[in-house]
Amino acid sequence: MPVISVISTKGGVGKTTVAANLGGLAADAGLRVLLLDLDAQPTLSSYYELAQRAPGGLYELLTVNETDLSRLVSHTVIDGLDVLLSNDAHRQLGTLLLHAADGRLRLRNLLHVFRPHYDLLLIDTQGARSVMLEMAVLASDLAVSPVTPEILAARELRRGTLQLVEDIAPYRQLGIQPPPLYLLINRIPAISSNARLVRQTLRLIFKDHAGVRVLDTEVPAIEAFQRAATRGWPVHRVEYRRPAGRQAPAALEVVRELASELCPPWRERFAQVTGKQVTGKTGRRHSHAEPA
Repeated sequence: MPVISVISTKGGVGKTTVAANLGGLAADAGLRVLLLDLDAQPTLSSYYELAQRAPGGLYELLTVNETDLSRLVSHTVIDGLDVLLSNDAHRQLGTLLLHAADGRLRLRNLLHVFRPHYDLLLIDTQGARSVMLEMAVLASDLAVSPVTPEILAARELRRGTLQLVEDIAPYRQLGIQPPPLYLLINRIPAISSNARLVRQTLRLIFKDHAGVRVLDTEVPAIEAFQRAATRGWPVHRVEYRRPAGRQAPAALEVVRELASELCPPWRERFAQVTGKQVTGKTGRRHSHAEPA
């Protein structure tokens, strides 16, 4: 069960959108996927409509080591896609984990609860440096950091996200290797010389940087992502063909390429996802895609 965290110390870069749509595509590819919402502002928890809501969630997992999945995991209306809801209403988890001896390793030590039941675990995180963010990174096999092609976002990447990865390096002494960090250039405008310059600079800076890689996949700033979030659908179901006259690829193609780059063993599965027809919880066939 690969564990992928979507991280950034900067808010508003698209972490939840990336996690939700990767999860939706992987589930439509036939994988058993668990979304884990570690954000104190639980946007991922409300992205998809729930078919069944569990009585507990993240708080019970991390405070009392609850291991009964029927009490922890909620089921979305997307077949194969479950979510562990963020339910820390009073924002106590950060303080509790900060003062716990195993705080930063607690999620890592609890992953065995999910491994028999899921093929992929995707973690959404809050956009600020915190013990929760460090815990997510230490539990991950790889970390994806969306970065928008803006100079301020690039500067924050260096000050925040890259510094976090460097700061957890001492955990190597416990046999825990920090995960490789993949940078995802996100929300690229159709025409912007400044965005093009930032993209080129990021790729040049990290060309030979150990442990950091700029992904080949780039996510364009297309309206389909906002439309999908409004409707609570994976974006590949909303836009599976490129609209006439647009140079940017279809959302399906973008998310499929991103998923394949992050999880190459499942590339063939992802390639079979069309977005045109999907199966809902009722077992009936539904067409969620809109005409392109």
